[in-house]
Amino acid sequence: MLLLTGEYEHTIDSKSRVLISNKLRNQIDADEHGSNFYLVLGSNGILCLYPEKYFEQIALAAAPNATAPDETVAFERISFALASKVELDNQGRLLLNEKLRKRAGLKEHVTLIGVRDHIELWNSNNWEQYLADNMAQYQKQMSQARQVVLQKQNEEL
Repeated sequence: MLLLTGEYEHTIDSKSRVLISNKLRNQIDADEHGSNFYLVLGSNGILCLYPEKYFEQIALAAAPNATAPDETVAFERISFALASKVELDNQGRLLLNEKLRKRAGLKEHVTLIGVRDHIELWNSNNWEQYLADNMAQYQKQMSQARQVVLQKQNEEL
């Protein structure tokens, strides 16, 4: 099971490379999920990095859920066109395609976050704004989830 966590601030260098932190990479079992990645423009225009074997499962599972044949074709065209298999260099850096970088609005300062099964690359200012906009809802949901767990633990006693 993938459980990627944490937030890591980095800078995109002059050659359009960004370091993928060892702390993130070490959370991925290369035997189970592969040692390479797929770089994908995900929902809300966020650039996502999926471990290769995990993304291949998603790609095969997602299209059949479309309700109409033309939706399946559109999904496949866009998802495969905007995804690219990538390798990190020996220092753990990812070379960012300029077109994807622009589409995702990535500037010099980026924040990488672990989001369960993938890594998201955010413009750092956008990430801080997202946190500010969503922190109250997160705190409410975390409190509710904790209460559910505590209630289950009490019932087991």
